[in-house]
Amino acid sequence: MSRIDELIQELCPDGVERKPLAEMGALVRGNGMPRSDFAAAGVGCIHYGQIYMHYGTWATETISYVPADKAEKLAKVDPGDLIITNTSENADDVCKAMAWLGDTQIVTGGHATVLKHNQNPKFLAYWFQSPDFKAQRKRHITGTKVLDVSAGKLAKIEVPLPPLEVQHQIADILDTYSQLEARLEAELTAELEARRRQYAHYRRLAFDFDTASRCANWVTLPDIAKNLDGQRRPITRSARVPGPYPYYGASGIVDNVDGYILDGDFLLVSEDGANLVARSSPIAFSAIGKFWVNNHAHVLQFPSYVERRFVEIYLNSLDISEWVSGGPQPKLNKANLNRIPIPRPPLPEQERIVAVLDSFDALVTDLSSVLPSEITARRKQYEHYRNLLLTFDELSA
Repeated sequence: MSRIDELIQELCPDGVERKPLAEMGALVRGNGMPRSDFAAAGVGCIHYGQIYMHYGTWATETISYVPADKAEKLAKVDPGDLIITNTSENADDVCKAMAWLGDTQIVTGGHATVLKHNQNPKFLAYWFQSPDFKAQRKRHITGTKVLDVSAGKLAKIEVPLPPLEVQHQIADILDTYSQLEARLEAELTAELEARRRQYAHYRRLAFDFDTASRCANWVTLPDIAKNLDGQRRPITRSARVPGPYPYYGASGIVDNVDGYILDGDFLLVSEDGANLVARSSPIAFSAIGKFWVNNHAHVLQFPSYVERRFVEIYLNSLDISEWVSGGPQPKLNKANLNRIPIPRPPLPEQERIVAVLDSFDALVTDLSSVLPSEITARRKQYEHYRNLLLTFDELSA
């Protein structure tokens, strides 16, 4: 039997009392607090949107402030109080609860309710993540675009209140679980970032042809590839017939259509779009088999897979800013694309470089695909134990 089971058996053997929030203490809702009221210094404040953007289950310091005269008109939050959001465009973010554990009084605005109570604040904040709470919240949400649980309806939500000693034990255990979960996620994310840096390092080495021991001819794309831009044909969204063939745009597949205009192994290069500057996804990508492409991606055909893949990796490693025209819509037109210098080492050297970098890329891709599922599994495990700890037999009548 765990320490919590022992405490429950000792302190509340007949079940746990449930109370509506209205009977647990005072529910306070103040005036509105627009972000324009924020100041560089003053009284610490927490805007309702910051609870799920910056803070989470509890906070000990604020990142925002309002002038003292404006703070006088807002809801006061004392150490240990719970701040509960009332509105959101997302049902999961309505009634997010956060315990204020700082050592000074702060303020919050009119889209949040402050619960002043004498329970364990972390225990309450954790309970607001439980299925028990979510089931009750669902019955009280109103609105369509902007969802709301009014302070009056919030007051009706019932909370199980085991003895404080039990609440302290549960809060301590969940603190440990949440810290462990955060550490594991950080370690997994750091491992992925390390692999990406490793890949980038070896890619830089692979394309360093400036030493005497590694030589390459420098060419341009018209010297080594056939440009098939003339075969591109855009289709408006309304005119596309759904089908099995990928429809490519500037950054990859944007749809699937009933028809194709190319069949083979090609390299597509972004012609326009913000990604030419942001580089949040590859600007060069392969299109193999039967597909359709619009006029937002250049189409290049190479003599062999190795040459196509070599150029693909090289372009994705290259700073192309000097060949991209500015303005609100960055553009890499055909003339500028054809001006980009491309290294051309002997074919065996290209094969070696492609093989090495593809191996590193596979490691990164594998880790990238595993990481989200691993993090999801950790979160589900944490939520499972959290929900078990926050489920109690109700006190018999």
